[in-house]
Amino acid sequence: MQKPSIPKGTRDFSPGETAKRNYIFDTVREVYHLYGFQQIETPAVENLSTLTGKYGEEGDKLLFKILNSGDCFSGLSDEELLEKNPARFARKACEKGLRYDLTVPFARYVVQHFNEIPFPFKRYQIQPVWRADRPQKGRYREFYQCDADVVGSNSLLNEVELIQIMDEVFRRFGIRVCIRMNNRKILTGISEIVGEAEKIADITIAIDKLDKIGAGEVNAELRDRGLSDDAIAKLQPLIHLKGSNAEKMATLEEWLHPSPAGQKGIEEMACILNHVNSLPLTATLELDLTLARGLSYYTGVIFEVKALDVEIGSITGGGRYDNLTGVFGMDGLSGVGISFGADRIYDVLNQLDLYPAGAQRTTQLMFVNFGEKEATALLPLAAQLRRTGVRTEIYPDAVKMKKQMAYADVRRIPFVALAGETEMAENIINLKNMTTGEQTRVTPAELVEIFAAAT
Repeated sequence: MQKPSIPKGTRDFSPGETAKRNYIFDTVREVYHLYGFQQIETPAVENLSTLTGKYGEEGDKLLFKILNSGDCFSGLSDEELLEKNPARFARKACEKGLRYDLTVPFARYVVQHFNEIPFPFKRYQIQPVWRADRPQKGRYREFYQCDADVVGSNSLLNEVELIQIMDEVFRRFGIRVCIRMNNRKILTGISEIVGEAEKIADITIAIDKLDKIGAGEVNAELRDRGLSDDAIAKLQPLIHLKGSNAEKMATLEEWLHPSPAGQKGIEEMACILNHVNSLPLTATLELDLTLARGLSYYTGVIFEVKALDVEIGSITGGGRYDNLTGVFGMDGLSGVGISFGADRIYDVLNQLDLYPAGAQRTTQLMFVNFGEKEATALLPLAAQLRRTGVRTEIYPDAVKMKKQMAYADVRRIPFVALAGETEMAENIINLKNMTTGEQTRVTPAELVEIFAAAT
């Protein structure tokens, strides 16, 4: 009989792995709360009309579509079925899809609940998303995002706070990172200067792949997308621009002087950098003109975070999306946000072995079960320990001692309490340290005091 399996690009998580992931979620949640963000949740399934057209051509291809309930063929003619056109079939046979990210559902939420929301609205959301991508290292079809967004405010102080949030989260994790930053207005200006303003989407999609495929392949893709050799040549100095942030900004200011959009982007970047320069950041902050963030809804500053000590894709990203709610009939509502890629952060923390000792949150104390009489007598003591915050178990079955101790060992439970008939008569408990093997005789009251003090 063949064993059951799970789809490629998805993962099961054991209790130990889940504890590590909760450490990630809890850390991110704590930092979000420090900056005044409130949590919401949205459904896993959205109407396809909500999702399509929001992520660009490439993003739309990665949407997981759900067949309509009942007869999904009812709206299709025999000719359309024989045509075997996937896109046309999906338009008629699928009305819903799994969410691709948390930002577009959030925009839908804001428009739908507009009259109930105080603005500016600072929300965070920690939920899974799905993409029909090709599974590979660090890239999954089901993964969690930890988003924070602010809508209803044009202030660039929001971008400054998001940089601080990214810096603080990775400082707490102990991961060395580089926060890469760019501005879509600068990219628009670049496309204007090289004479290819109408091909801004093609330029950004291609240069965003520079880290993955290299300059040669990026130039080939630009050529395939219809850019002239002259335009591609003009792009090269900017794609490979080096130096400090200040030096890059000086070069850009001179080069993009003829472009109003480019100048506006430079002004925004200068404002953010001036604020950030007064802050004690742990992370490296780098202006990177190759950063494009392929999602078409970004209109201003864009962010991406790379781990410095692990070869993996970006572990956080985001930016400003002034026009996002406009596609739902509400113009003029500005937004900016970031998303922590929890699954990639999980892989980084595993590779670097950066989880703190308490992240597992395993049982701290296990009582050995010597029989029904002893177990019944220990129940009130176990309840008292739990009330003081001590994670406590009583082994459920009165099996051989060897089996119970092996269970405690596998679970990495640091202390085991033994109280058989003799100990019960003496009101004594033998407390065994599973790391050192040392045993101590204590009273029940002393046992509670010992663990309460350590909690």
